[in-house]
This record gives sequence, C-alpha cells and structure tokens, in this order.
Amino acid sequence: MLLIKNGYVMDPKSQGEGIKDILIEDNKVIAIGNNLPVNMLLVNYPQVSMKELEIIDATGLVVAPGLVDVHVHFRDPGFTYKEDIETGAKAAAKGGYTTVVLMANTKPAVDNLETLNYILEKGASTDIHVKTCCTVTKGMLGKELSSMEELKDHGASGFTDDGIPIMDEALVREAMIRTRRLGVPISFHEENPALIENNGINKGRASEFYKIGGSPREAEIDFIKRDLEIALETDAIINIQHISSKEAVELVRIAKKRSNNIHCEASPHHFTLTEESLIEKGTLAKMNPPLRTQEDRLAIIEGLKDGTIDLIATDHAPHSKEEKERSILDAPSGIIGLETALSLGITELVAKGYLSMMELIKKMSYNPSNMYGFDCGRIEKGCTADFVIFNEKETWTVESFISKSANSPFLGETLNGVVMYTICDGKIIYQNKVAKEEELKSGTDEKSECSGISTNRESI
Repeated sequence: MLLIKNGYVMDPKSQGEGIKDILIEDNKVIAIGNNLPVNMLLVNYPQVSMKELEIIDATGLVVAPGLVDVHVHFRDPGFTYKEDIETGAKAAAKGGYTTVVLMANTKPAVDNLETLNYILEKGASTDIHVKTCCTVTKGMLGKELSSMEELKDHGASGFTDDGIPIMDEALVREAMIRTRRLGVPISFHEENPALIENNGINKGRASEFYKIGGSPREAEIDFIKRDLEIALETDAIINIQHISSKEAVELVRIAKKRSNNIHCEASPHHFTLTEESLIEKGTLAKMNPPLRTQEDRLAIIEGLKDGTIDLIATDHAPHSKEEKERSILDAPSGIIGLETALSLGITELVAKGYLSMMELIKKMSYNPSNMYGFDCGRIEKGCTADFVIFNEKETWTVESFISKSANSPFLGETLNGVVMYTICDGKIIYQNKVAKEEELKSGTDEKSECSGISTNRESI
C-alpha cells in the first residue's frame, strides 16, 4: 500500500485543489483526506499493514493525475534504433506520463492484427499504459480504408495516418462516418503536400535563410478547413494534430462552437519556439508542421487560453544523431518531447501567466483521457492510482535523456518544474534522484504544511 502525505492535490475533473493525503491499495485510491494519521489508518483500514505501507512525503509538491499523451512515436516495430516501446515507456515515466497513445506509422504499419497485438502485448509489459492507434488507410497509402471494425474490436484506441496526410476527400468522409459509428477518435496530420516544396521549414524567414522552398501556412489551413467541414457534417470525433498557424486556430475556434466532438492539440515546441529556432539550431528544430512566426506562436497560446486547443501532446518523434546531422533538406523532421513537456508547459504557460496550473494539468491529463474514454486523468476515491508528483518551483537544465534519441532543440535550456515521482497503477515507476536522496536522509516527515506552493487556492 502507498500513502501520499501533504501533497497539493489538483483534480482537473472536479477542479478541486488543496493539501490532501491519498491512500492507495493495489491500483486504486481508497481514501483522500486531510492529514490522515497513520495510526487512524490502521483503525479505519484494518487491511493496512505498517510493514507494507510505503509513505511519500509530498510536502511542497503538486500531486496531479498521471499525464496522458495522445500523440507519441515509439518507432516499434521497424525503427527501434531510434526508440522502442521499453525505452519510450521509461522516457514517458520520467516525464510524468502514465498513459500514451502510439501513432501507427511503424514498419509494418499498424493496419493488421499481428502488428497491433505485438504492440499491445509489448506495451503491457512496461510500467505505463501503452495504447495505440491503427492506420486509417491500408499501408498508409491513402487508397483503401483499413479494417477499422476488426482493429477496434482487438484494441485499437483510434485511427490516424499521422505523418502522411490523406488526399482523398471521399475517403476521409467515409473514415469519419465509420469512426463515428465506432465511437473512437480519428486524428489528422493536416498538411497538403501539393502546396509544400520542402517539409519542416516554414515558408518565410526560415526558407529564405536556407535559400530553399518551404512549407507554407496555406498547406495546413487548406486541409484543416476541409476536414472540419466534413467533421461537422458527420459528427465524427476528430483531433486536429499539432496545430501551427494562427488561421488554423481560428478555423478550429469557429468549428468548435458547432460541435463538442472537435478537438485540437498543440505541441510544446509550437507554443514555445518560432522559425528563428530553426535558423539558430538547424535540424534539431525541424519538424512537421514547421515552427512558424511569433504571431502564430501567440495565437496558439491564445487558443490554449480560451479552450480552442484542448489538448497538449508532445508528438514525441525520436531520430538518431546521424540522421539529424544530415543537411537541412535531408534530415528527418521531428523532435523528442516526453521528458520536457510538463516543464515547458510550466515555464512557458504557467510561469508567464497564460494558464493556471489546473488548466495546464487538465490539457495534459483529463482532456486527452476524456477524448479517448480512458479511465484516468482524475483524482477521486475509487479511481486508478496514476499520478505525477512534481515541484513546480524547482529548475533543471536539459542535458540528457532516457529516450534512445536526443533530438531536442531544448538541450541546454533551464526549465521550471521537476518530476519527483511518477506512479502508475499504484506503483512508483519513476523516482527522481533528489527525492531518493531526501528520503534516505530524512525518512518520512508528517508535516501538515505545504511550503513552496501557493496556499490561497480553494480546498479540494
């Protein structure tokens, strides 16, 4: 059994927050209360044995639901030199994530039961909850729909051809009709390749700097406009992935007023960086869709503030050092993100006053969980014991990763927010070395006051 003492508990479902203790038995929360004394636990919960009770002193720390990432590439099967399911799961745990949804652009693609079963079985052996999408089209060729009903029956959480936009409008419409009937989300990579000369580089200052063609905002706007119209027609549950332009944010804002089934995600790099980072950092800041202008970045932040963008997803996309050392044209697009996302949200959104901590946590746990219908993303009696415990005030410098890859433009940056513990199914699956040292030095300390966290928040 596990007892979390004196943490500042934040539940994005109820919007309740305050200093609480949480008692966990097996993988469920069995009690939440104020300053639960251990001796009272032995009376009220006779099944608790002091020999079996593990105590985390979370004084001064935020306790939130385990983070949920609906856009992750673990490259397994087919590209395991970049990442695999085991290393990806460990990177996720370090970043505070307890549930991830894998994209389907593996080799072979996840359009068949054999590959789907391989991923789910391998994922089940990790410490976190590994879910996966299957492809919308067979082989991600955009010609014929996959066997959606069969794949869903065998564990597919949703469908996406992420990485390859779907050109055929009629096929998109039929895919939305079928996913609507199945009650699962369909996620879209929104870039019209007919308008793009070179992927990963914004057509503007970045493309001019490198003296090459680039990816114009119109490529994203064109397909988002098309797919929102079809979504409103079919009432499908859709997710617009990694939005990057101000015009696209406005299109989603208007469409969401007409449907509760439209969702949109922003990646930390798109609300943090601009095309100037591509000029400064080269291929480490190359991704699809590309980093755009400061005006676009601020429009994404405004979309996060007003709820137009209801999800924060990393688009964790590992690549090898050798691949990223290629020329700006030849290097693959994408960066890793699981180990830095929470800190970037705290640093760029919370510390600068754009979002409250509760709003950030909601977009990183409850909202993505709710879109997929997962049993997580909240803190209440009887819920699954998936938590992240972090120090919002402590800083750290990005120097190394658990991920197999290190393709991040944030290397060398100092960020706010350090994950101290990640708990999944009631088990500690990640513990920061500082937390380990403090535990060994001081043991358990049952102080009831919470230092370092503002105490003018409402009680849970």
